[in-house]
Amino acid sequence: MTAPVPSGPPSVTPSVTPRARALRRPTVLHRIEYAALRVFTGLLAPLGVRRAAQVAGVIGTWGYSPFGIRRGVVERQIAAAFPDFDEARVHEVARESYRNLGRVTVEATVLASIGPEHAIPLFHDCPEDWGRLVAAHGQGKGVVLVAGHVGSWELAAAYMCARGLPIAGIVRGASNPLAEAYFKRTRERLGVTVVHDSEAVRRVPRLLQDGQVVGFLSDQAAVGLASTYVNFFGRPAKTPRGGAVFALRGDIPVVFVAAMRQPDGQYRLVVEDVPVTHTGDRERDVDDIMIRFTAMLERLVRAYPEQYFWQHRRWKHQPPDTPPELRQP
Repeated sequence: MTAPVPSGPPSVTPSVTPRARALRRPTVLHRIEYAALRVFTGLLAPLGVRRAAQVAGVIGTWGYSPFGIRRGVVERQIAAAFPDFDEARVHEVARESYRNLGRVTVEATVLASIGPEHAIPLFHDCPEDWGRLVAAHGQGKGVVLVAGHVGSWELAAAYMCARGLPIAGIVRGASNPLAEAYFKRTRERLGVTVVHDSEAVRRVPRLLQDGQVVGFLSDQAAVGLASTYVNFFGRPAKTPRGGAVFALRGDIPVVFVAAMRQPDGQYRLVVEDVPVTHTGDRERDVDDIMIRFTAMLERLVRAYPEQYFWQHRRWKHQPPDTPPELRQP
């Protein structure tokens, strides 16, 4: 599931190679975190996905209060994105974003333990959205899927796999090697082909040639990833654009996908075609794709602000000439 475009393959300079990751020794803290994760998910798994997600959502709100994990970051970013929100509304959206994060963390792990086919009844039937995805895949070129950390990005992949689409997700390594391996196994049990970003240059072209839908979570910048600056809620935000580079190089269709939780607890799969232009200026064409993607993501976040991952400092990396009033809140 994610800087000028170079003339060669998109630049991905991993700080840790796959072999080095395999050789990392977990620390005592890593082992404690991993044990807590396994106990937590193990206790919730017998409840089933829906009930486990409800419990995890309540526990997730503890990150907001009483623990206050990144609470200031979350509230400042929400207030900056929605200046018309009063303080009470900011607090409400912030708390619910922690609830959503708790659900997202548990849903996929519980689903993997009971079988990926159980993802299908978690979603409303949305034939128009699904039809767009099937039509893009039907072109026979593979599909570049761009997504953001909104709704349940893990369930979106699980649902598409359960309905028969071949999905590969580009992921970044976690600081905890035990947790990283655990989530990799979880995604693979759901049918997702997991590709570390350090291997993307080598593996993505082949996956697309084989007709895979390759997903890029494209709303978090990272050192070593080819990126550009795109306005998100009026503020410039560093945005990885590897997916757009691959799409243009192979004339691959691009779709924006999100799984949004509805008031009844089920999800709706949102699918939009991302227009791709070929002007002859590849850097401009790549940027245009990411601008369109970001606009689609922003519209969805405006509709569901409580389902966005505000815990990430989205405007941390900005151009040096960014005016003070538009800098990281």
